Formats: sequence, structure tokens, C-alpha cells
Amino acid sequence: MSSRPAVPAVIASAFALLFFGLGNYLAARQSAESDGRIAALRAEIALLKRQQPLTVTGTSGMSGGSLSAATMDTESRASIVEDVKRQLQSEMGLFPLNLLRERRDSFVELYSYDDRGSSSYGTAGYLGNGYFITVKHGVVALGQDGLTDARQITSVKLMHNGRALQARVIDSGDAKVEVDPGDWAILKVKEAVDLPALDLNLDYGFEFADPIFRLGNDYSKGIILSTGYVGQRTPNQLVTCLTDGHPGVSGGGVLNKDGQLVGIPIGRMQGDYRFSFILPLREDMFRKVRLDVD
Repeated sequence: MSSRPAVPAVIASAFALLFFGLGNYLAARQSAESDGRIAALRAEIALLKRQQPLTVTGTSGMSGGSLSAATMDTESRASIVEDVKRQLQSEMGLFPLNLLRERRDSFVELYSYDDRGSSSYGTAGYLGNGYFITVKHGVVALGQDGLTDARQITSVKLMHNGRALQARVIDSGDAKVEVDPGDWAILKVKEAVDLPALDLNLDYGFEFADPIFRLGNDYSKGIILSTGYVGQRTPNQLVTCLTDGHPGVSGGGVLNKDGQLVGIPIGRMQGDYRFSFILPLREDMFRKVRLDVD
């Protein structure tokens, strides 16, 4: 009878050993599987490192290796930058600063003197070969509001490199009053001048809201830039615009966004310096201009 109690203890011990061994086996197996997965992951990472870098792209569109920052050459990058600049300039009416500075050198200050001892000032644009374009009322005494002006302008001078050059009127429009379609004049100087000639555009459309750039002798303080926008054509074929029309800018240049001369400022609305009138260029204005001969 003393041997019976020992049987359950033996059975319990046997089951304990069995479960202990099974636990060790399962743990070892799980550890081996984890080690295998870790080893496989490490091998995959090492393989990726040896391959080419992934292409970086935006949040839309298709990925392309040609636009990768790592593989794009300097020439391609510069080409893309220039293309973006051109698009921005076109859409926003921007004008390259270097081109504006170059066009500024094509305009000079104009001063006229009459037989009464008075003087006036304006602007003239260089056409080449000694020719300049300006407004008629800056070099010929015209009336205002239908009144006759008895003055006679005796001398016209253009400032170039600090020197006053004598200019003569070789042609002009048929205007009898200021701010008129015939309010234009062509001047010529004998001395050689080192100025860049303007590029003319006689077919510019002056569409509503087109950006324009005006260069003129504001208040006799030198050639100054102003920007604005085209309004509309008037019944007498002038063009209205919003750009500064200060005293002295008459005869200056109105440029389009390509830097071409498309018109000349000739006046403003009485009492409103921002509402200006432009005279578009026409072929007959240049009938006596000879750019190929002296």
C-alpha cells in the first residue's frame, strides 16, 4: 500500500518533463524562424543599396529618370529654368531688367526754346543714323483748345553724354493742336551719336489689358520708367492707357513686352496724371527717315 501514492508523482513528473521539452523545442523553432526572416531582410536591404538610387518625382504625373536631381545635367537644368522664366514673363507681362536698361539708352532729353525766351522739355527716341522721333508739340508751337499759338520755336536741342546737340525738324504730322493723331515729328542731328536704335513694331494690336512700358523725361529729371496697361482706342485712333503721364514724357517711348517701340506718349487727361494717351506708330511717320544713308 505504501507504493501507490508514488504513482501520481511519477506521472506528474513525466508530464512536466514532456511539456518543458516541448516548450524549449517550440521556442527554439520560433527563434530560428525569426533569425531567418531577419537574415532575409538584411540581404534584401544590402541588395537595394547596391542598385541605382530611386528616382524622386512629384506628387502627380509619371516618374522619369531624365528629371532626377541626381542624374540631370547642368545644361538640362538651365534649359528648364529659362523655359519657366519665359512662361512667367509671358503670363505676367514681365520685362527683363537688362533689356529695360538697354532700351533706356535709346531715349534722350529734349529741350526747345522759343522767340519769347521761354523753354520747354520733353523726350525723343533714337531711330538710328542720327534720326529721332518725338511729338510735334514739343518742337513746333501748337495751340490748345483751338487757340492759335503765336510763339515760334527757334531752337531744339537733345542731350547726349552731357552735351546739347542741335537738332532740326525734317518732318512732322498735320496736327494743329496737342494730343492729336498728327502730333508727331522726326528730328535729325549732324553729329555722330553712340546710341542703340529702337526696334519698331508698326502692327502692334494694343489689345485691352496688354502690359506696356513707358520711358520718358519725367519732370526734366532724366529718363524714367513707368509701367501700365492698355485701355482702348479712341474715335480719333489714339489709345488710352493707365501709366504715368507726367510733364516731359511726351515724345518718349511706349514699349511692348518684347521691347519694341509701338507708340509715343502724347498727352494725358486734364488733372489726371495716370490717364494717358498714346499715339500708335504708323508707316507715314517714317517716310523721310533714311536709316541706310547719312
